[in-house]
Amino acid sequence: MGVIIRYLLMVTISICLALVESTYSGVATFYSPYVPSACFGNQDEGYYVAGVGDELWDNGAAWGLLYEVVCTGPVNQGVPQPCTNEAIVVRIVDYNPGATTIINLSLPAFATIANLDAASVFVNLVRVR
Repeated sequence: MGVIIRYLLMVTISICLALVESTYSGVATFYSPYVPSACFGNQDEGYYVAGVGDELWDNGAAWGLLYEVVCTGPVNQGVPQPCTNEAIVVRIVDYNPGATTIINLSLPAFATIANLDAASVFVNLVRVR
């Protein structure tokens, strides 16, 4: 292989590894109210916000990060097909220490990706910024 091809291959592998590193799967639920939050106090950050547990919080490094969230399926049999097939982007504004879910979405954010009657769903998260 030529030097250029090897270089391009290494760059491609590095990009793929970076993407995998910022992709997560787990359970999402919803919460309300959104203010005050651990990151922004009483400042309202809008409707598409979320809180995360220890796995993503990373000693506060998650503060203000954006994640694309997609529902992937039901957690329980109550709503067999809860997903709306929509994707959303949420800003991390809160910390949920000891949470058993990977992310707690604001009610409007959850309602965009899933039926509220499901109460919790499996999701994939991809860090956008």
